[in-house]
Amino acid sequence: MSQLDPLPPDAAAHLHALTRRHFLSRCAIGLGSVALATLLDQSARAAGPTQPADPTTPKAPHFPARAKSVIYLFMAGGPSQLDLFDYKPRLNELNGQPVPDSLVAGKRFAFMTTSHGSQLLGSRRAFARHGQSGAWVSDLMPHTARVVDDLTIVKSCAADLFNHAPAKLFMNTGSGQFGRPSMGSWVTYGLGTESRNLPGFVVLQSGPRGPRGGSVNWGTGFLPTTFQGVPFRGQGDPILNLANPAGVSSARQRQTLDALRDLNLQQAVATGDAEIHTRIAAYEMASRMQSSAPELVDLRGESAATRALYGIHDDAPSFARNCLLARRLVERGSRFVQLYHTNWDSHGGPGENLQSDFEARCREVDQAQAALVTDLKQRGLLKDTLVIWGGEFGRTPMGENRDTTGRNHHIDAFTMWFAGGGTPAGRIIGETDELGFNAVKNRAHVHDLHATILHLLGLDHRRLTFRFQGRDFRLTDVHGHLIESLIA
Repeated sequence: MSQLDPLPPDAAAHLHALTRRHFLSRCAIGLGSVALATLLDQSARAAGPTQPADPTTPKAPHFPARAKSVIYLFMAGGPSQLDLFDYKPRLNELNGQPVPDSLVAGKRFAFMTTSHGSQLLGSRRAFARHGQSGAWVSDLMPHTARVVDDLTIVKSCAADLFNHAPAKLFMNTGSGQFGRPSMGSWVTYGLGTESRNLPGFVVLQSGPRGPRGGSVNWGTGFLPTTFQGVPFRGQGDPILNLANPAGVSSARQRQTLDALRDLNLQQAVATGDAEIHTRIAAYEMASRMQSSAPELVDLRGESAATRALYGIHDDAPSFARNCLLARRLVERGSRFVQLYHTNWDSHGGPGENLQSDFEARCREVDQAQAALVTDLKQRGLLKDTLVIWGGEFGRTPMGENRDTTGRNHHIDAFTMWFAGGGTPAGRIIGETDELGFNAVKNRAHVHDLHATILHLLGLDHRRLTFRFQGRDFRLTDVHGHLIESLIA
């Protein structure tokens, strides 16, 4: 029998019994025996007075939370704020004129050769005010325009890194270096999850490819791996190879898992390695997901009206389908759900122009993201669910020297929006200059955004730390200030 073959029924049962007897025989005397015996008590499921057997067990926040869960709509590639939310009439008036040297002196852009000597590029989109807030939204997002009074629009966001992969890492982990935990990992590390049958941190993807940087955007870095994001597929088996092989019954699998748990617990006591508890929790979660995950992605229980609200017309994977899955996940207790949608990289050129390609990206997300806000609100979930929308950076007010119209990467000013979870509905925060180049009021740096998101979840970004290589790390490193105007 190979190492990967399942145990026969009698062998699994024998291994479980033998392991249990051997393990308990080592716990004969002293206080240590009490602690070790407790390891095998499924009702206690604890490795000691302070170390839970399941690291994702719900934990109390530092202070009363406004939000219980997060749905992060990540527009991978950097959507152009100047063609969506940051209306600049003066930029339109100066369209085609040289960029003032004062703006670009000392600045670096992702593609210097196509940006050098560029001219100002006004938006070709029609803007209008919407809602009681009077928020400017372009004609590319008519559905989002109808829910602006449920949003907080932050026009003065700023980042540090201008190339995609490091910028995505920075937005997700607070650092452009590999090996740091993602925000979703920090949140589930700090709060655990209410769901016992689904992961606390789930990742859903749509678009022509995955985000640059890949899985490190939802990785755990030096945190225990149980807190990493779990990618789900939008249809079919949510996770490949989740189902039991043919001929393996639930009872047979349970015996194998119990034997593995006992062996792992014995090793955990001997070594004190916390990662072993992560391994145990992963086995148990995989077992529970065999029924819960297929039920999650089966949308037949959703009404025709709900599917139409999101714009779901078939079973094909899509951003719309992922938005509905996100709602179903937070309903079932998942803590952090992140949706990645590509490709918003609008430099100009094949597949990346600001006309047909950018319009297509907007059509793919507009109805569904507005429906998500509406649906959460109708179900009473929006007050406890923080919805975040944005990319890793924005786009420049000047065009690039390419065959078709596009804009370069821009880190000094871009737009994000938030909804629910303790944010003030219908508020517009921050301003940019008349050309949209710099944030001139209420600058919201990525570290400040992270600090505020954690605060809304009841976590003090200065206290949420993990000791690694001799120092305490945190999502905001040594930075971060609360954006008070983003808190209702």
